[in-house]
Amino acid sequence: MKWATTILIFCVAVLIGLGLVMLYSSSMNMEVGKSAVGAGYLLSQLVWLVFGLIGCVVAARIDYRRWKKISPWLLVASAFLLLLVFAPGIGIGRKGAHRWIGLPHLPHFQPSELAKLSLILFLAAYGERFQRQMAGFRQGLVIPGCVIAVVLGLIFIEPDRGCSILLALVSGVMLIIAGVRLSFLLPPALVLLAGLGLSLLHDPMRLRRIMAWLHPEQHKEGAGYQAYEAMIALGSGGWNGLGLGNGRQKLGFVPEHHTDFILSIIGEELGLIATLAVVLLFVVLLLCGVYISRRSADTFGFLLGTGITFMIGMQAFINIGVVTSMLPNKGMPLPFISYGGSNLLLMLIAVGFLLSISRFAVEPAKKKTNPFDSSLELAEADA
Repeated sequence: MKWATTILIFCVAVLIGLGLVMLYSSSMNMEVGKSAVGAGYLLSQLVWLVFGLIGCVVAARIDYRRWKKISPWLLVASAFLLLLVFAPGIGIGRKGAHRWIGLPHLPHFQPSELAKLSLILFLAAYGERFQRQMAGFRQGLVIPGCVIAVVLGLIFIEPDRGCSILLALVSGVMLIIAGVRLSFLLPPALVLLAGLGLSLLHDPMRLRRIMAWLHPEQHKEGAGYQAYEAMIALGSGGWNGLGLGNGRQKLGFVPEHHTDFILSIIGEELGLIATLAVVLLFVVLLLCGVYISRRSADTFGFLLGTGITFMIGMQAFINIGVVTSMLPNKGMPLPFISYGGSNLLLMLIAVGFLLSISRFAVEPAKKKTNPFDSSLELAEADA
């Protein structure tokens, strides 16, 4: 188990280090309004990193099983914060979306990040408590399904369809692992897909993104501009890249290049080798998470570790898929690398839970043999 946690920490540390370097490189020539960003984004990310590391250490040192009792209350608090994004004076709207809360002169926080971790904790605790009834319709689908629907609904109306899809996939995987029958999950999954498709038909902006994904050359000056320029950045980097700080696409060509599309800047400045190394780091991280989850001490740890691992892996997969045009454009940060304090904070706390699961795992005790005990047993047998 020790080697798995060591490799896990190494992968996370390398991803964070790379993220800080690329964040400074991608933002040193940026301007917000008429003010130069300089190292502003880097300093802000460093502040969130400090809090994230503190949260990671605290979560790693506390027995993860203590979170079972408070997981419902943590989920209720997350739902309350999701409602606050629409509160005047507290909720913050950007580009037609209300996803942040904050007060003047204080950092902004994204409640959906906390909701992801809270829902995973709740489903893990619920799955362990009712593990023998999870094959039933009421305990296995209706009750957890209602809880999931409330959380997803609050995130969906922000609107944040990407986070809703991610959380729906994670919740579905956790329910299947907990013992819910696939025949129960299939009908609501089809209903959700139909509802998502219907909402896209009535959302011109996202419908244009899908058409741009299907026909990139026809929409490279419009809805597909960001993805098209990201592909140019990846292609121009070649194997070894143009050199750190020498990227050209960050000079106003790739919007959001310090957040959702930071991988394109990595590919341009450090090359295909660095891009593949990032993918490899995430794969190794996932394998370590799976191993830790399988060696957990109880069902709660197994479900919690699986949910966290799948959440990190699926978020990375979606981001990489969008940047490489394998998936339609959807804003979602690359874990541990993209700029975004809320995501970095909660991701590090999630890693802390994995370390706690590893730390408090019950290792099979080695049977000690004593030659005197063996001689005594033989003597008693002869007698």
